[in-house]
Amino acid sequence: MKHTLTCLILFIYSIIFVGSVKSQTLSGKRYMPPLGVLSLTGGVGVAYYMGDLRTGRINKHLGLGPSVSIGALYRLTEHFSARGELRFYQVSADQKYTPNYQQNLSFKTFNPDLNVGIQADLFAYNRHAKFNPYLLGGVGVTYMTPKTEFDGNWISLAPLQTEGVKYNRLPLVFMLGAGFSTQIAERWSLGMELVNNFVNSDYLDDVSTVYPDYSTLPNDLARQLSDRSSEIGAIPQQPGWHRGRPARKDMYLFLQVRVNYLIGTRKEAHERRNVRCPRF
Repeated sequence: MKHTLTCLILFIYSIIFVGSVKSQTLSGKRYMPPLGVLSLTGGVGVAYYMGDLRTGRINKHLGLGPSVSIGALYRLTEHFSARGELRFYQVSADQKYTPNYQQNLSFKTFNPDLNVGIQADLFAYNRHAKFNPYLLGGVGVTYMTPKTEFDGNWISLAPLQTEGVKYNRLPLVFMLGAGFSTQIAERWSLGMELVNNFVNSDYLDDVSTVYPDYSTLPNDLARQLSDRSSEIGAIPQQPGWHRGRPARKDMYLFLQVRVNYLIGTRKEAHERRNVRCPRF
């Protein structure tokens, strides 16, 4: 009887001990199942364009524009989360700042994009690390709206088909980036993120291949904006001459300050409601 009682006490103690170990992380905080933890995310920063109207050299005209994003993060495991975002960005370029100044082409675009992806955190969720580096990758779409300034007005270029091509204005975008976040409050974290966005199109800037046969363009405005060399006194560009670099598709880069608000899970929300003090 005494042996049985001793075994029962040891069994109960082992259950309590194992439960206590599981309920704590390395930082001493309570363990929470990672699956289903939801966070809201936002970011603000700059966007940088890389494409046909920019050479490899850096000059004073970077063509930086604003970028804004809003989205959500849904945790899958201790290290991986699904993420989705709606973003807006503006980029621009002008050839008068490049060795190809004689072509005199320029553009500006303000585009939305929508994407989903996976974020891989270096540290496990239940480690509750104050500083967390991560990698991310994803896929999405962007709607391209290239414009150029002409006679004091901003003209939409895509409908004019300045290269005699009706291109897809809603191409796929593939993302690859890295970032870090640091916890600043119980539910808030702040960080920075760098993401390169590879567009599955070479027409983000409305420039890609060669100068077309101008007689095939729809109107005089299209012909004027297809070859703008004469505006600066340069020789006209002949049909078939290189207008862009079709072998390399366009890209845009984001550098953003990021904020993250942890909502948690339904179980956590239920527990918070249960421990709230009643109002009198």
